Amino acid sequence: DVVMSMATLPTVLRTFCFDARSIAFDACLVQMFLIHSFSMMESGILLAMSFDRYVAICDPLHYATVLTNEFIAGMGLAVTARSFITLFPLPFLIKRLPICRSNVLSHSYCLHPDMMKLACADITINSIYGLFVLVSTFGMDLLFIFLSYVLILRSVMAIASHEERLKALNTCVSHILAVLAFYVPMIGVSTVHRFGKHAPRYIHVLMSNIYLFVPPVLNPLIYSAKTKEIRRAIFRMFHRIKL
Repeated sequence: DVVMSMATLPTVLRTFCFDARSIAFDACLVQMFLIHSFSMMESGILLAMSFDRYVAICDPLHYATVLTNEFIAGMGLAVTARSFITLFPLPFLIKRLPICRSNVLSHSYCLHPDMMKLACADITINSIYGLFVLVSTFGMDLLFIFLSYVLILRSVMAIASHEERLKALNTCVSHILAVLAFYVPMIGVSTVHRFGKHAPRYIHVLMSNIYLFVPPVLNPLIYSAKTKEIRRAIFRMFHRIKL
């Protein structure tokens, strides 16, 4: 969240605060790569968190032996490598295209679907590769997260005690809210790009800003509201301020 915001805030602040409406082409390519890469990393981290919840609820006795430090480090490395390797061709696929149409972007930062529409050449390869990346990474992550929760629900429903079922499900609330905060805006902006060609321009701008800036705002609230230690620390802080 922090790194992705840092990749976008410079141009967003320049646009809205200083009315600077231009960005160098190469800088736009770098920003596009960083936004998509860290967005994909966040999707991979949410998938890893769903696996953590699955093991914690469905196989708690083996939690410490399955999720070792080495295994967690391996998951982090795999998520990072997948993002950079999968998205490495994107800047080159854009750079080979001649830009001879309007050079006005729909957003205050650079995205692949937005940039390839500026080209006056055939963008079939870009479209196919973009769709492949979307389905094979974000789509598969969302599918596996859904499957993990199907297994979690099946395991939880087998618990006899109603209180224990609620306690088990309560541990997943933060993750479910984080998944919704990430995927709902992303699906929204993808839908607008693919099917909202005649939508007003402000809809594109609004959806793109919600996509990048709402999850980083919501995530601290989600995790602080559901984590007892963080809640206690916040209450103590406000108590000291009142005193």
